[in-house]
Order: sequence, then structure tokens, then C-alpha cells
Amino acid sequence: MEQELQTIDANKTWILTSLPLGKRTIGSRWVYKLKPKPDGSIDRFKARLVTKGYNQIEGVDYFDSFSPVAKSVTVHIFLALAASKSWPLFQLDVNNAFLHGFLDEEYMDPPYGFVGAKPGHVCKLQKSLYGFKQASRQWNLELTTKLLEFGFQQSSHEHCLFIKRSNSTFIALLVYVDDILLTGNSEDVLHSARNYLDRLFIVKDLGPVKYFLGLELARSSHGLHISQHKYLQDILADTSTLDAKSALTLFPSGLKLVSNNGSLLPDPGKYRHLVGRFLYLGFTCPDMSFAIQQLRQFLRCLVHLTGMLHFMFSDT
Repeated sequence: MEQELQTIDANKTWILTSLPLGKRTIGSRWVYKLKPKPDGSIDRFKARLVTKGYNQIEGVDYFDSFSPVAKSVTVHIFLALAASKSWPLFQLDVNNAFLHGFLDEEYMDPPYGFVGAKPGHVCKLQKSLYGFKQASRQWNLELTTKLLEFGFQQSSHEHCLFIKRSNSTFIALLVYVDDILLTGNSEDVLHSARNYLDRLFIVKDLGPVKYFLGLELARSSHGLHISQHKYLQDILADTSTLDAKSALTLFPSGLKLVSNNGSLLPDPGKYRHLVGRFLYLGFTCPDMSFAIQQLRQFLRCLVHLTGMLHFMFSDT
């Protein structure tokens, strides 16, 4: 908590002031989580101060909240480009990214554990915090502005893709919220871009990419190997099915799914969540895509769950 407050203070996130007439404050709370390493072990414990953005009113406290994320096909092409050209592929993580977005005028109650607030004073936020409805958007706008100032050009087809060309050099940058991938034909320019971002935002250099959005990546002389083994193992662990006997096919023989087929699931939400997690497996297992697309059309009945369980235990 102390480290988080020090980061917020160094970032000049707020100033203390009295609450203007007609204005209201948003509350805040602490959120605690474990940050894992790619192998699943604990990297560090983390405390984050977030606002109670669920109390914000659209049209009063904020207007726009949309921010783009990189499309799956763009990630595919980006990784394929780096692999086919044998270019280095670096990963950056922006520390406390949402704290760098600017706000128009927001007021927050002093958080628990904060020392220095005078009686009757509130925090006037100059920069964003996690929890605000518009936090992701404001961060994305600030990052985009700084990348354009450095000489990057933003793709008109993919707003999270930035390209910088200069004479014979070419570098590409892909953004997914606060995770950044960099590749190109000049390591000097790549390091220059990394250092530029680090001066602005405090960036953690993760080196050659090994784990990105649930994808495990490994470079070799043959190219780039991508796996989702840990992602799948996590699903099986969460559903207590790690030791289940495997099946030879994606679907039970002769199973035909229809909308109204027998008893309804008591809690279809859990089943739908599981189907959503399996959809992402299509990134590295296109042979599963048809089966997953079939499952996502039928999300109500117990027999549909039977199809899902068989799919989970398949060897493919």
C-alpha cells in the first residue's frame, strides 16, 4: 500500500483541496492480488488503489469510455512478421499505466491509509486512477499522443498498431492496454523507443517476449513456437478436471446439439464463461475452432454441457 501511494504521489495524481459547491466525490478502495510469473509461481504481491467507478453517472461524471485493444488477427500478423524476418521481439509493461491518463475534473475521498489530508479536504484528481469508467480511454489517448510525437504512425485499420519508418529502418509497436510488443530491423531504434517510453511512463523491460496474453512464446532457429499449454492447464485446474481420462475425439460420436434438448442447466453462466475461455484456444489450435463455434451456439441444456466436457478431455 505504501509503495502504491508513493507511486501515486510521484506521479502527481492529485492535489488536496476543498470540494467546490455542486461537485461530488467518488469513493475509493484497496484491491489486493498476486502477480504470477509465466510458470504460474508467485512473482510479487500487489496492492492497488482503485476508485468506485460503479458510482459514476454517464453524462455527468464521464462521457466516453471506449478504448481499443489489438485484434487477434493483428497479434497473429505481428508475431508472424517478427518470425519471418528473424527480427527481435521485445515486450514492455507500463507500470501503473492508468495513472498516466489526464482527467477533466474529478474529486475523490482521501483513501484509507493516506496521511496528509486536512479535515474537509478531498483529492482533486489531475490524472486517472484504476476504477474510473474512462481510465482505459484516457491512458490510451495519452500513450497514442506520445507515440505520434516520437514519429510513429498509427494504423488506420488497427488503432493499436504503430509503425515508424526512417530510411532503411522499420519498427512496429503493438499495444494491448499496458502491454507493449516491439519488433523491427534495428535494435538501436528499438532501444531508443523503449528508452523514450521509459522516460515518460516508467516501463518494465521484460526482454524477449516469453508470455503474452496467455500465449507462451519461444524463439528458435526454426522460427517462433507459440503454445497455450499453461492457459489450458489453468482451465482444467479451475474445473478440477486435470486427472480426467482423455477422449479421442472433440465431440461424442453421434451427438447432435439443438437449442431445446432436455433439462436446463441450473447455472448456465458458468458454462458460458467456460465456452468463452475455450474460444481463445483457437489462437493456437485452429483445428478446435469448429467444435468451439458449435458449442457457443448451445448454452442452455445439460446435454450441451456433456458436449463441452467431452471437448475438454479430447486429445487434440
